[in-house]
Amino acid sequence: MGQRQPAEMPCRHVVEMISDYLEGALSARERRRLEHHLDGCSHCRTYLAQTRETIRLTGRLVPSDLSPEMQREFTEIYRRWRANG
Repeated sequence: MGQRQPAEMPCRHVVEMISDYLEGALSARERRRLEHHLDGCSHCRTYLAQTRETIRLTGRLVPSDLSPEMQREFTEIYRRWRANG
């Protein structure tokens, strides 16, 4: 009997689940669905990599470490994400 393909997952759901994914808190089914999405979505893979790097830097990064350009970019990313919700 063939294995069923995981249902498609929108990027917004991936973004909402990344922390749980990195903490190993997803069910096996959710993890498979998220990884299936990541296999085909370079934008979400980039987001995952950025999140991992942010976590790595946590505790060492202070607001003055961010250039004004980086601050604008993060603000714009957040606003786009909120607008799509």
